[in-house]
Order: sequence, then C-alpha cells, then structure tokens
Amino acid sequence: MSQTPRGKAAWSSFQRRLYGTVFATPLYGVTLLRRSPAQLANVPPDSWPGDASRGAAILGGVFTLAGTRLRPEVSPWDETDAAPAWREALHEFLWLRDLRALGGDDARRCARDLTEEWLERHDSCSGPAWRADVVGRRLTAWASHYKLFFASAPDEFRLQLLASMARQARHLGRVAARETSGMRRLAAIKGLLLAGMGLPGEMPLFVRAVRLLEDELALQIAADGSHVERSPSGQLVLLRDLVDMRAALSTARQEPLALLGDVIGHAAAMLRFFRHGDGGLAVFNSGGEGDPTTVDIVLAQADARERPAQSAPQSGFERLSAGKLLAIVDAGQPAPPGLDREAHAGTLSFEASYGRERLIVNCGASLASGPDWRQAARATAAHSTLAIEDMNSSEIRANGSLGRRPEHVTVEREQTDGNVWLSMSHDGYAEPFGLIHRRRIYMAASGDELRGEDSLVPAQRKLAEGTAGEPDNRAFAIRFHIHPAARASLAQDGNAVFLRLPSGIGWRLRVGGAKIDLAESMYFGGNEARRTQQIVLSGRTGAATTTVKWALRREGGQK
Repeated sequence: MSQTPRGKAAWSSFQRRLYGTVFATPLYGVTLLRRSPAQLANVPPDSWPGDASRGAAILGGVFTLAGTRLRPEVSPWDETDAAPAWREALHEFLWLRDLRALGGDDARRCARDLTEEWLERHDSCSGPAWRADVVGRRLTAWASHYKLFFASAPDEFRLQLLASMARQARHLGRVAARETSGMRRLAAIKGLLLAGMGLPGEMPLFVRAVRLLEDELALQIAADGSHVERSPSGQLVLLRDLVDMRAALSTARQEPLALLGDVIGHAAAMLRFFRHGDGGLAVFNSGGEGDPTTVDIVLAQADARERPAQSAPQSGFERLSAGKLLAIVDAGQPAPPGLDREAHAGTLSFEASYGRERLIVNCGASLASGPDWRQAARATAAHSTLAIEDMNSSEIRANGSLGRRPEHVTVEREQTDGNVWLSMSHDGYAEPFGLIHRRRIYMAASGDELRGEDSLVPAQRKLAEGTAGEPDNRAFAIRFHIHPAARASLAQDGNAVFLRLPSGIGWRLRVGGAKIDLAESMYFGGNEARRTQQIVLSGRTGAATTTVKWALRREGGQK
C-alpha cells in the first residue's frame, strides 16, 4: 500500500481553528439558509442492531458511549466533564439504535426530546458537534430513524429538524473533503450522500458526495480491500459504512456505483482475514476484538463470498494457519502521515490463537480502556514484539501522530508442504541505536508448533551524525502478551514458560539467548480492561548480531 496518499490533505490545526471561527459567525449561518424541506424524500435503511438494555438506561438518564457509562446531572448536552470521545458519540446520535431496540412510546418521546434539546443548544455551526465526521454520522442517524421517531412528530418540531438537516448538509458539502481525513472523511461523505438523496432539492450535494466517494475509495482502499489506517476494528466500521451506502443507493433507486460493489467484496475478504477462531478480530492499531455476532451480521449484509488470502502485502499483514493454530502478523509500515492518529508502534508484532481460544495477543486499545490507557497501549511494549531500551519503534508525538518510524519494512514468505516461514525486518531502531530488528516466524504444518527467531543486526547504511549511539550493550525485551483467559507459569528451571488455555490444552515456550520472566500486563481488547500476564525475554546486545530463539509447542490435551 502506498505510504503517501494523494488527494486533498486535511486542514491543519491552525486552519481548523481559523475556519471554526468563521463558521461560528451569524453571517456564515446565513449562507446556509435556503428554502427548507417539508419532508424527507428517501429514508435509508439501518440494518444494525441496537441494545435494548442501553436504550432503557437512556430513558433513565444513563448513557454508555465510547466505552464510558455516565449519568449527566441535568441534560447530556450540558455535560462538560465527559471525555471528548463520549461527547462526540453523543452528538453522533447512533444511540438512537438503542432506543429503537427498546421500542415503545417512551423511547419515541425520549428520542424526540433529546433531539429537540440538541436543536435548542447546538443548531449553530460551532464546536466539535459540527466537525465533518460527527455531522455525517448525525445526518445518517437522523435520516435512517426518521420514519420511526420523527415523521409523525408535531409539524413545528419536524420542520425544525428538517431545516437543521438541510443546513448541516450544505455545510458538510463545503467541508467533507478537507476538515478530516481517513475513516472520518468517509463518515462525512456518507452523511453527505444520504442527505443529498433524502433532502428534496439537494441533488447537487448527492452528486458531490458521489464524486468524493469515488475519489476517496480509490485513495484509501487498497486492491486487497484493506483500509490505509490498518486497523481491524476500523475495517469493520469501513465495511458497515460501505454496505449502508450501497443499501441507501438501492432504496433511493439510484444507479449503484460500479466501484462500490468491488470494494465491498474485497473489504469483506480483508475483514475475514483479521478474524480469530472465536469470530472476533485481531487487535492491531487501535480498537478491540469486537462482537463476533456483529462481525457476522456485517459480513452477511455485505453478501460477499470472496475468501481471504493468506498474505496481504498491500496492507502489510500476514496470516499463518495450520490445523487449529493461527497467527496474524503485522509486517507492514505504519499508517502514513495524516492518517496515523490511531496507529500503534507495533511493527512485526503478532497474535496467535488455537481453535476458538486466544493465546498470544497485543494489549489492544478499545474505547473501554479510556484515553490514557489507549495512549499507553500504542507503545511498542504493549505489543508482542521486540523493543530496545523501552523506546517505541515509531515515535508517538504529543499530538497523537507518529514522528520517527520504520522507513523500510521487509517480508518474505515461503511455504512448503504446509510449513510456513516468514522472514521480516524493520529499521525503526536504525536512527536511535543503529540496529535493525529481524524476525523469523515458522509454523509447522501439524499446527502444533510456532517457532521464532528475533535478531538485532547493526545497520549497514550510514546514519546521520549524532542520531545514533553505539549498537552494542543495548537493553532489549521481547514480549509475548498472554490473553487473560490463558494462564502462564514459569518452569522450575527458569528456562521455559508453560501456558494453559481454558480448554486444558497446554503450550510450552522455550527460549535460547535471553533471560525469561513473567510480568503483569493489561488487556484492553475486550469490553473491559482485564489484568493478564506477559512473557518477557530480555538481554543486551553485543558488538555483532544478537539473536534470540524461541519455540512454542503444544503439549497434551485433545487436538
């Protein structure tokens, strides 16, 4: 996948502040005024299930959004202490699905009351509530729930809502292609597409959305269906949005986009690529495992039968499988600048599972982990890979973007008689330490063995003066984070670790060339933060190549 996306770059933080000041003026609001619609011409379908229990909680004034459960003291729209992710999710209105799942007159009144409160407080173009992707999600939610919650509402409220939708859509037509990037830009375009089809007289917005969508799909989606941000959980959101747009076009009897069908097929195959045996997703580059039922529903709605490949070089991921043993490996460059706000410093990390049980994982960064832990989970030490001197293989800047990062990531795959070898390397530590990390992983055709070799090799290329110290006598640590459901114990001789899965199946990890220890860890890939363990292989580099060999072999239990 290209690491330098073409197309329009998102506004800088200075430009966002500048334009935000302009958008908040009454004069700008006047430019959005035209004749308001009296109805919604097309109502797009929404096929995704809500949670009735969360809907009942909303009736009681409790909102669980972005992994945080909160009861605002007065109105949720006046809540200022909540995390930005919680407030953004509130303004997106996707929680209308939960009220829909609950059903009944109380849920309908609640949806209308909360929407009316929003119109009273936030109907002017200012603040995070009017960021392009948030507007896009909100327009999508209002349009898809229009018949259920709003079509039969009193005329005054209904017309006020439609007028606001029209103003938001017109604003979105101006900013969708520039205010945000990546997945957020696609969310903005989706809202513009649905609003352009649904609001009478706004067909030019629909035409613009189609053009933007075609451009962004070509820029953001690789030929294998992977998204440039390289997140399995983001892949799920991507496919869901693509399916929504295809369904909306069909409902409105618009000509389907030729590109859209192909992209959905490839994106669905890539989503399958990222699934472990339990049906959930691998946890790379933000996000968590997800709900296997939700993944099933999205794949069913995609109606795409394309099978995943074992190698996805365009996205930089590899999948090794034999029998019930599965490993998914990050063997690619991090997301490119401008699209790296969720990228992790986990180059050459891997996850492994056996059947429906996860064994080795990355720490993950689901919304339930909270903003501080989500940031910590981006570090190299939170991944099953090697780190030098506790430094990240990609620099994580204070603003969330990546600075120094691997410039060259290589991978070669060989397969013979069902046995698979991966030979990989990255130069993320070349600048600070003059070292290249090489990792070889071997999976036996029997599905009972996973072997590896991690080497630190002095960099051959000449480094800029003063950017690197001597490569020898550097502390390194190779980590294997264990899924919370598994249990690890150190062998009495201190040379191996025994792992036991809930099914009773055991695995033994033996090591050569490093000290082996067990340490505490945290796992954020599920619905809540959970304590777990990590295996740490530690040592110091020498003057020449330093190599650590490890072997994970299955012991006992039924296959």
